[in-house]
Amino acid sequence: MKYLLIIILLSISVCNGYSQSNQEEKTGSWFTYAGTHRISDKLSICTLSQVWMFEIAENFNFILLYGGLNYHVSPKLTTTLAYGYGDIDGGFYTDKPHTYENRIFEQITYKHKVSNLPVDHRFRVEQRFFHKYDFKSTSHRLRYRLGTKLSLNKRLFFRVHNEFLATLQDDILPENRLYTALGINISQSCNVQLGYLNRKINGLNLHRLQAGLYIKTDHRKKRQ
Repeated sequence: MKYLLIIILLSISVCNGYSQSNQEEKTGSWFTYAGTHRISDKLSICTLSQVWMFEIAENFNFILLYGGLNYHVSPKLTTTLAYGYGDIDGGFYTDKPHTYENRIFEQITYKHKVSNLPVDHRFRVEQRFFHKYDFKSTSHRLRYRLGTKLSLNKRLFFRVHNEFLATLQDDILPENRLYTALGINISQSCNVQLGYLNRKINGLNLHRLQAGLYIKTDHRKKRQ
C-alpha cells in the first residue's frame, strides 16, 4: 500500500507542473502493442508498434514499428538487436511535411531485486537515420530506463518507470519520460496497462495518457 501511495502522490505532483504552450495545453495519447515470442531457451523475437497522438485519440504525431532478436544470457540478463521504422508529423496544428526514420538499436536489460522489490534496468543505444524530402540526417541517442512492477493481487499490478534520453549531438539530457500505469493481467501471457506519461523535451512539459497491450508467447517444444 505504501508503494501505491507513493505512485499516486508522484503522479499528482507531475500533473501540477502544467505549462503554457499549445502542445502543453492539450493532453495527448500513446497507444502501444509489444510482444515477446520465445523460440528457444536462448532466443526470442521482440515486436512493437506505437502510435502517438497530440490529443486524445486524434491529431497524429508519430508511429513506430520495430522488430528484433533477443538473446537471453541468463534469467536476469538479456541483449537485443532490433530495427525500427518511424513516421513523424512534427506539426501540431500545421501541415508540415512528415519526417521518416529508420532506426537500429542495441539493448541490454537486467532484472534483480532490492529486498522484495523487483527492479529492471534497460540500457539502449540507437542509430537514427532521418529523411525529409531531399534532406537526410543521422543522430545517435543513449537511453537508460529504471523501473519496477508492484503486484497488488493476482489480477492487478502497478508499473512505474523513468527513462533518460540523451542525443549525443545535442544537450546531455534533452528528454525525460516518467510513466505510471495500472496493469491488468488478462492471462499468464497477456496484460493491459492504462497509464499516464509525463514527457519533458526541448523545454516542453507534455502530458500523455497511454494504453498498452503486452503479450508473451512461448514456442519452445515441451520437454518430455
